[in-house]
Amino acid sequence: MLYRCFHVVLPVFLLATFLLASGCGSKNPEGAAELPANASWEQMEEAARDQTVTMMMWQGDPLINRYMQEWVRPRVKERFGIDLELVSGQGSQVVSTLMAEQDAGRKTSALDLVWINGETFYQLRQIDGLYGPFTERLPNSRYVNWGSPFIAYDFQQPVNGWECPWGNVQMALIYDTAQVPQPPQTLADWERWWAANPGKFTFGHDFTGMTLLKSWLIAFAGGDTALNGAFDEALYAQHSAELWAFINRNKKHFWNKGQSFPASLAQMHQLFANGELWFTMSNNDAEVDNKIAEGFFPGNSRAYVPLTGTIQNSHYLGIPAGAAEREAAMLVINFLISPEAQWEKMKPSVWGDGTILALDKLEPEWAQRFDALHGRKYAPDRAIIQDRALMEPAPEYMIRLFADFRTHVINQ
Repeated sequence: MLYRCFHVVLPVFLLATFLLASGCGSKNPEGAAELPANASWEQMEEAARDQTVTMMMWQGDPLINRYMQEWVRPRVKERFGIDLELVSGQGSQVVSTLMAEQDAGRKTSALDLVWINGETFYQLRQIDGLYGPFTERLPNSRYVNWGSPFIAYDFQQPVNGWECPWGNVQMALIYDTAQVPQPPQTLADWERWWAANPGKFTFGHDFTGMTLLKSWLIAFAGGDTALNGAFDEALYAQHSAELWAFINRNKKHFWNKGQSFPASLAQMHQLFANGELWFTMSNNDAEVDNKIAEGFFPGNSRAYVPLTGTIQNSHYLGIPAGAAEREAAMLVINFLISPEAQWEKMKPSVWGDGTILALDKLEPEWAQRFDALHGRKYAPDRAIIQDRALMEPAPEYMIRLFADFRTHVINQ
């Protein structure tokens, strides 16, 4: 069963609660009539007007939530008459919801739009859970930087129009300069630092923590492009064994003596904010700026990318295969990748999310506005860390790391 393979079982009562709360009863049970592939954008706008789009997204960051609730929602309502309903869920919840709908024989999904990437994209493609290809139908797709492998490929998978890039980020480590004047740069540096500073570092058993482990796995494999291409069982077996040995011989120096690991990035950030940890991390290289601006992180916090490099990736928007409001979902996506929405989202005070647009494709006025958008004070400039950017390895690496971390580290 795919449920067991993907480890994404959603409790039945939680799924039922979501389906009721999402207002799925208002969807046409037979599905909405789809416009032909050659329909004009004007025809799509007309078909989408005054519809409701239900979007499932991660809601773990107040700034992201504010951007979506207070900036995006009123604009798509005013311009297109679309009511954008945001419901909480990510990764496993997205996959479980759509799989449960398939198993129940539902022709129409409760969801019209999902925020996804990586292993979730892989899993949804395995079950034919996505509608597409659709990105070529979006007028603003002409601005997307499709020439970047960090945008055109998602965990080594060609996007090929089945999901639309929304933002681009690189993992960064965040540290307290008052306590850490020279942060570690290599794996050997980390071992020395942990031994000298017990209890001040950890990582979460979550997406962000596993992203750090992928970066270390690539370093053990030889760095840079060592794990590019399809999943390689022999490479994984060899270098994951090195990774688990590295962690296990050092975890006694971690927070809580390595007996437990934070369940979420929010918990990591809180431990850092109150001084219990001297390091936290983020998949968004600019997040340190907005956390300092909020007054949550101390002003001497800084972000950096070590010499061994970190993962850079994009996050994407997908349309479920059974979405009732496909045209309306495409209108929302087209707005979210517009220069206007991308520029607003890129402001460190708003979200600080890197754009997926190619500035040389923009009209001069917008290109100048992006060039003038300097707001990073505490995060490294993208130009400085780009040569330390690692591509996401194939999705099986992430899936295996989640499971094997529990087996080889937590349960040891």
